[in-house]
Amino acid sequence: MRGILASSIGVTCAAALALPLAPPATAAATGPAPTAEAATRAAVTAPPDVPGSTQSLPLRPLTRDRASGATVLGLAPRAVRNFSLLGVVWDDPAAELHGRVQVRTRPAGGGDWTGWQDVETHYTDHGADPGSAEGASEGVRGATAPLWVGGSDGVEVRVLPLSEEAGAGGGAGESGAGGAEAEEPGADDSGAGASAVMPSGLRLELIDPEGDPVDQARTGVMSAEATAASAANSALAPLGAAEIPALDGERTRRELLTLRGAELTEGQLAKPYIGPRPAIVTRRGWGADEGLREKRFVYTGKVKAAFVHHTASGNKYKCSQAPSLVRGFYRYHVRSLGWRDIGYNFLVDKCGRIYEGRAGGVAKAVKGAHTLGFNSNSTGIAVIGSYGSKKPSSSAVKAVARLTAWKLGLYGMNPRGKTYLTSGGGNLYRKGKKVRLNVISGHRDGFNTSCPGGKLYKKLGTARSTAARYQGR
Repeated sequence: MRGILASSIGVTCAAALALPLAPPATAAATGPAPTAEAATRAAVTAPPDVPGSTQSLPLRPLTRDRASGATVLGLAPRAVRNFSLLGVVWDDPAAELHGRVQVRTRPAGGGDWTGWQDVETHYTDHGADPGSAEGASEGVRGATAPLWVGGSDGVEVRVLPLSEEAGAGGGAGESGAGGAEAEEPGADDSGAGASAVMPSGLRLELIDPEGDPVDQARTGVMSAEATAASAANSALAPLGAAEIPALDGERTRRELLTLRGAELTEGQLAKPYIGPRPAIVTRRGWGADEGLREKRFVYTGKVKAAFVHHTASGNKYKCSQAPSLVRGFYRYHVRSLGWRDIGYNFLVDKCGRIYEGRAGGVAKAVKGAHTLGFNSNSTGIAVIGSYGSKKPSSSAVKAVARLTAWKLGLYGMNPRGKTYLTSGGGNLYRKGKKVRLNVISGHRDGFNTSCPGGKLYKKLGTARSTAARYQGR
């Protein structure tokens, strides 16, 4: 979601959509939704259903844009194995996709095709720091944000390029029915003159998270990786627990002395400022397949700040589906993008439930891949959904406040305060620059991006004051 480009994409893409396209050789990009029979005829031969899988389909030329002559890439309507999350990836993580990605899908088991839905095209600014082992891995790829579409068995995709003439302008285009929310532009729009050249290796990733081991207790066996992930929270909950329970204020303060007493100052020992520990669904609770991630855990020095994000995956999900979304993000981050684990340290659904993200222990300073350039000495919290034009729920904002009051309190940080972080490099701050930031910041404070969406960003002041109150300040 790089705002440096995203702000130019919307108006440009709206113009692109208004331009007539040459008649496609396959299905018309703007034609009526295909019938089930037509989609079946266009389908590739699908392998047997393998739940908990990723399907990767290369995007092919469909037609040309009459105005620019640039190729429109995509997929003609086709039947596929069941999936519920999708995204587009490409080979070079440093390359930008100068275009508009749109999809429509068919519900599994029959039904009408959806309208066209926009996919947020800039996402890897959520990734690992430049030059880090994770960020420099050979398997890391560029990608769009993932889009949750629910159980589906048909898909059509088109990638509309931006011409140089169309590459200037303001906000993002309107999303189609059921699509991700349109994003407002980030600061310092510099999208003019965007190239119509697409990154190489563009392909559609279709994620089915439903076959991952949601309940390993059914077998009575935990893998070595699952045991290690659970053991990282052993000071907070029994091995194999699906949830870390909430604590009241007094028990939280006693736990703080157990966890970090040797590191606290005399003043902190006398009066620790920490919010009551909220309930947190563990990785075992949301069904993480621990065999997907890298085995080792990576830690940073401490947690001085929390960066708030949104997942830009759309808002049409039920809270009961949130574990499936988290499993889908996890699989997308690891298998499709090449990260070592899910990027966020925590996730929050719109009903206010909190989920453990990257493995290593929720009370520990686990290094994530969420705010490119500022993953050291910070934690990343993603609110599931798109909040460019839709307000986050009060339950989600309250959960962010409760989580930050506890997590930042473990490290003596005031949610209403400021702190200094050293940039690892990005489009706002050069590598090595010390930057003064809010202890609770939005993604856009460390990187020129629209994340976490304007509506959520405006709620961060409320989250700061509420978190400070929970800490007893």
